[in-house]
Amino acid sequence: MAAMLLKSLHTLESLDEPTAKWNVPLSDGNHVIEFEHGTATGRRLVRIDGKEIVHRDWMFHLVGDEIFSFNDNRFVIRINPIPGLKYSYSLWVNGKPYKNFVRSQSKILDSWLANVGNEEYRIVLDKQTQNVWVNGEQIETENEFTDDGAEILFSVGDLSAAIRTYSSGQRNIGIVYSLYIDEVEIEKEKFLKENEET
Repeated sequence: MAAMLLKSLHTLESLDEPTAKWNVPLSDGNHVIEFEHGTATGRRLVRIDGKEIVHRDWMFHLVGDEIFSFNDNRFVIRINPIPGLKYSYSLWVNGKPYKNFVRSQSKILDSWLANVGNEEYRIVLDKQTQNVWVNGEQIETENEFTDDGAEILFSVGDLSAAIRTYSSGQRNIGIVYSLYIDEVEIEKEKFLKENEET
């Protein structure tokens, strides 16, 4: 009887869309965190890049924190009640609210999306360590000094790539990083869209 009741409640809670969704930039690339919250059963489901990380059925506490780790980062999804028997959802990463974490990541990471042939590549530079990731894998690079600054050399697919660094000449901007693949400049990816939720 209890199993049938649980199954019927799960059917009622089946969603085409996750309850909350965040795009989180980490050094190995952007990761999509999806959260499903069953308000009848208290079910909690967390997916990262489509892979299930947390699955709890029949939670008696509908509010509170869901805590989990991914790639040496600590995540907390906060579930708070709001008037009208509704809930608000907020993500915290390494102790920082989502927007603050993304802003701090945008200061230490630069990210580009590039299409080479029929393949899409995400290239991420950690400006603190000068490490480069291509599609989530850290790759070997070579560093060379130039008259204007420096270059980090590597390959994307079969093409040569370079992240060129030079001084902006402005104290508040500092060093500028530009990606070139086969001598074509690639536009940077923006971490936080203006309409993205907290």
